[in-house]
Amino acid sequence: MTCVEELAAFVQESNFEDLSSKSVEQLKIRVLDALGCAIGALHSQPVNSIRKLESEFGGSPLCTLIGGGKTAPDRAALINGALVRYLDFNDSFLSKGETCHPSDNLASVLAASEYADASGKDFLVALAVAYQVQCRLSEVAPVRDKGFDHVTQGAYAVAAGVSKALGLNPSKTANAIAISGTSLNALRVTRTGKLSNWKGIAYPFMASCALHNAFLAGAGITGPLEVFEGNKGFMDSIAGRFEIDWRKENLEIVDRTILKKYNAEIHSQSAIDCILSLRKQGVRAQDVDSISVSIFDVAYNIIGGGEEGEKKSVKTKEEADHSLPYILSVALIDGEVTPEQYTHKRVMGVDVQALLKKIQVTPSTELSKRFPKAMPCEITIYLNNGKTVTKKVEDYEGFLTRPMNLAGATEKFSSLVSGFIDEERKGGIIDAVTCLENIEVRKMTESLSFS
Repeated sequence: MTCVEELAAFVQESNFEDLSSKSVEQLKIRVLDALGCAIGALHSQPVNSIRKLESEFGGSPLCTLIGGGKTAPDRAALINGALVRYLDFNDSFLSKGETCHPSDNLASVLAASEYADASGKDFLVALAVAYQVQCRLSEVAPVRDKGFDHVTQGAYAVAAGVSKALGLNPSKTANAIAISGTSLNALRVTRTGKLSNWKGIAYPFMASCALHNAFLAGAGITGPLEVFEGNKGFMDSIAGRFEIDWRKENLEIVDRTILKKYNAEIHSQSAIDCILSLRKQGVRAQDVDSISVSIFDVAYNIIGGGEEGEKKSVKTKEEADHSLPYILSVALIDGEVTPEQYTHKRVMGVDVQALLKKIQVTPSTELSKRFPKAMPCEITIYLNNGKTVTKKVEDYEGFLTRPMNLAGATEKFSSLVSGFIDEERKGGIIDAVTCLENIEVRKMTESLSFS
């Protein structure tokens, strides 16, 4: 068997009984979290532009759009996926060489499950498969340093998850994964330099294509089954050699994913906690002469001004939520980091633009050694009166050491959907998610159609 055929066998053999009760609970928490992110993004201009364009093209009304309406499965995956991703507030998986957002898989798996008239149990298993494939590939076959984006591993994950939801046999599943892995390799320039709308759309676009590829495989289209190990395949061309014995894999990696407490890039979460603690001690922006941030190297390289570009020229939402100087500045001034901190007016505010230029971020070898088991950060604020204050942190609520429970996730969900849906609708969505294993998936999608 080729590597992709072994992966397909894993997909085929996975079932609800393989999930521990803890993992079922964690999956439901992440579904609720992702849906909150999606509903909170319903007014976003880029997603609404996509929705308008797709509505002009038409599409059989087979799958539900969050907020109302129906369209073809692959278009539902694109639009709903863009909603989940746009705020940059959904879950993450950390490994030394790669970070990904596994709930990016939700929209495509949901569309496939609704199309297949699947049960809630079937949906949860398919989503767990996508989580397992994406996170394990990110862990053992990182591609960021090779110039490729985490969307690249996602192509295998989406194809695996939607194949499970659609009930494809092992042969068709292997071909679906092979087609997607061959055709959907994404460049890291998506998240370097001057950031664009594509930062939040790259994964949904890939997921839409991967779902379409699964339908092609279901119709009998074949793909290169040596996609992983073959001549000029994924290992040869991008990732290098690696091994995963899919016969020994489980569906438990969701327990190692983390949730965001603040609406900002994942590696900023502990630093935000740190500066908000200093704010509670009485530090105010107007008293600051300069701020020194010492942090682990991954955070420095991605959001601190390291190898992926400088972070003090901030004019857009996409640039702001990936700029540690902006994130910390707005946190110190406003006392929170929510979607409200990314309006154009707030991003261009004189106060935050002035303060972010006073922040210097440096990588620490000592702190870098502790990542990803910890997210260590040390912030020193030099005040105008000559005094200094310093704070160190190791984690935040939502990290592996302090996981967010269902109550915390429900509170976050409620804050995100406030102003978009009423209490009755909100309660209906929460009820559907919390009893997913006992309902048909269409029961949940019906709760998401409310315009």
